[in-house]
Amino acid sequence: MRRVYLDYNATTPLALASRDAMIEAMDVIGNPSSVHAEGRAAKAIVEKSRRQVAEALGAEPSEVVFTSGATEACFLALSGNEIQGAEIEHDAVRAHSVNNLSVEHTGRVRLTEPSRCTLQAANSETGLLQSLPQDLFFSDMTQAFGKSPLAFGWSGIKMAAVSAHKIGGPKGVGALLVKKGVDFEARYGGGGQEMGRRSGTENIISIAGFGAAAQAAQRSLADGDWERVRDLRDEMEAALLSASDNLIIVGKDEKRLSNTSCIIARGWKGETQVMQMDLSGFAVSAGSACSSGKVKASTVLTALGFDAEAASCAVRVSLGPATTRQDINRFVDHWLAKKTTYMMKRAG
Repeated sequence: MRRVYLDYNATTPLALASRDAMIEAMDVIGNPSSVHAEGRAAKAIVEKSRRQVAEALGAEPSEVVFTSGATEACFLALSGNEIQGAEIEHDAVRAHSVNNLSVEHTGRVRLTEPSRCTLQAANSETGLLQSLPQDLFFSDMTQAFGKSPLAFGWSGIKMAAVSAHKIGGPKGVGALLVKKGVDFEARYGGGGQEMGRRSGTENIISIAGFGAAAQAAQRSLADGDWERVRDLRDEMEAALLSASDNLIIVGKDEKRLSNTSCIIARGWKGETQVMQMDLSGFAVSAGSACSSGKVKASTVLTALGFDAEAASCAVRVSLGPATTRQDINRFVDHWLAKKTTYMMKRAG
């Protein structure tokens, strides 16, 4: 049975360019902080990757601070600040913000004072996009990066977080973007790496993979790969809606990421859908991967106004450039068959 991977918002397959860059970096033995030739070679890898990530994000290289991932980037930016957020934010943001901002049923967040607020660029569960205001304190750009054009330098945003493994890079590396001129206090001391903002010897192998993945993602976006993904996503949703009653596609008529469908089928629990589809050879999820194992209604969907029962019956299907029409057709057929069988058993 050939498996079909439809969980790109959780993590992406490693891009070939990223793999090659990491293999090459493995032969570089120097510490990037050392001044000898070996150290300079390692430093060159870090700075090349910094330029690649910066270019893909429309930022200056000096604004890119490498971290262990987006979660750490969120911590560095938000910890110790009284920043307002909304319940639809990722747990990595909600852990360090005052989550009192109102959310409309459309997914739009009502900001009070942007300079004291955090607002995600795109939601990982629903794909719903936000309009990021000038002078926003912080944005989690993790899901939007690589799928939608971003220009950090023109945005007016003070800080933002991104992650490598969402764009075909390795897990365990990300970046915090800090706008030039913004005061930033390091959260812990050490050797003063990353321009004094994040101490610790740089993970040059993963950073090399991150830079290569960012460059490849930028090229993929320019080539229109995600427009093709949107067409497949729309075909999938149309097929599901035409063949299934009482189905909800969250945010269907709103601006969303081109690859994301959040599907609610009342009476069929999300975790049950995930298990049944897994046994049929399809990888989907019931929400954010960082919330896996937690059998509860999605806080994102309840914040959008869905009741707990509906929110617990949602499944997220997220496509990628490698997804084919055959993959989508197979998924639709299996999902509809499983739904019919499950509902008949419940009724009888």
